[in-house]
Amino acid sequence: MTAPAPALRTGSAAGRGTLLAAILASGMVFLDSTVVNVALPRLGAELHATVAGLQWTVNGYLLMLAAFVLLGGALGDRFGRRRVFLLGVVWFAVASVLCGLAQDTGWLIAARFLQGAGGALLTPGSLSVLQASFHPDDRGRAIGTWSGLSGVSTALGPLLGGWLIDTLSWRWIFFVNLPLAVGVVLAALRWVPESRDEEISRTGGGRRFDVAGALLGALALGGVTYALIDAPARGASPAVLVAAVLGVVAVVVFVLVERRRGDTAMLPTGLFSSRLFSVLNVFTVVVYAALGGFTFFLAVYLQNVVGWSALLTGLATVPMTVLLLVGSPRAGALSARIGPRLPLTVGPVIAAVGLLLLRRVGPGASYWVDVLPGVALFGAGLTLVVAPLTTSVLGAVSDRFAGVASGFNNAASRAGGLLAVAALPLLVGLSGTGYEQKGALADAYRGALAWCAGLLLAGAVLAAVLIHRPPKRSGGPA
Repeated sequence: MTAPAPALRTGSAAGRGTLLAAILASGMVFLDSTVVNVALPRLGAELHATVAGLQWTVNGYLLMLAAFVLLGGALGDRFGRRRVFLLGVVWFAVASVLCGLAQDTGWLIAARFLQGAGGALLTPGSLSVLQASFHPDDRGRAIGTWSGLSGVSTALGPLLGGWLIDTLSWRWIFFVNLPLAVGVVLAALRWVPESRDEEISRTGGGRRFDVAGALLGALALGGVTYALIDAPARGASPAVLVAAVLGVVAVVVFVLVERRRGDTAMLPTGLFSSRLFSVLNVFTVVVYAALGGFTFFLAVYLQNVVGWSALLTGLATVPMTVLLLVGSPRAGALSARIGPRLPLTVGPVIAAVGLLLLRRVGPGASYWVDVLPGVALFGAGLTLVVAPLTTSVLGAVSDRFAGVASGFNNAASRAGGLLAVAALPLLVGLSGTGYEQKGALADAYRGALAWCAGLLLAGAVLAAVLIHRPPKRSGGPA
């Protein structure tokens, strides 16, 4: 049983204040998910970072989010959603300041790990407080407003970040989180009601409260990521081999532990008795790996080879985000009418064509002629994927598993980006300070986009062969 909370209305002061807190908090997380790639060339040059340092700057954050976002949601259910949400906001803000003060890559990477942990507490809380606090008649409107305005912050993030980098310093993309966090804390303390799942609090456990599963997931992702990132510099060294073995062993132990815990696990393995759920999550990893690899390489390439400013680089991907904001509801409606197979097949193909066009971008490129067409095609293809994929994942399992299914799919998308950023430089032969050398970076960029296009086409084949319309369910996960 869930503790009763005030039924907020969107037109009330408390309702508007709660929405403000959730939107600002999500904006911080989305900003740091999109803008750091734009800053990589500048912070790399100032901190004398290698390619591995840049990879860990991105992946330290993604690793903690992917591994602990489900646990963060469970902590809110047990100890209080507003309490854990506020803890995440303060944690994220302190870690952001540490990122901005970093004097070397080791400091920055450690702070990014801390920032990702704060994001894992904050991200599920920003939505769960809306779900728990608003009147059922206003809940859909509140979540829709949160989704739309959070999406706007995602679109504006690269522009704001590019302007801050060019005008002040890369450090300000982290410092800007401090006033946002202060606004969130003040709004949350004033207006956000507390809520929790009383059954979880009373029993001291619950289906998703699984620390061992979260730690094993982090070890699995961390071990594999470390091996992929350090392999170019160290080769098959003992440290690389040990990390790879630990990662693989952690995956096996994670599966055994989760299977033994059954429905009390963070990830009930019974979910995978649904073949559709399993296939959709493999599809998610593949498609989001392409997205993560593309955005990592594009931001560095446009600045270090094409010679664009950080602001113009941030502008380059805005059409992609705008297409997602405008087109996702329509793609979701289309999928509801005709089923997910066609959108999930055609979307990756269109996105792959966009990446192949972007491989031709070179020094002196025109934004309108050389970059915009490829970015627009990539964004259009992704628009056909995102909403149908989310709807299909939720439809592939019973209603009582909707929360954990959505959370796992979110973690799968982050894991896809994490693995792509770790693996692609190894696959295309980019290491050390190669990102500062135009010839080496240009070759690596073209190779990376070819790999990303290949991943998208593999996802299209997977969808065409194995994905079908989710059945209507009300029982178990199978």
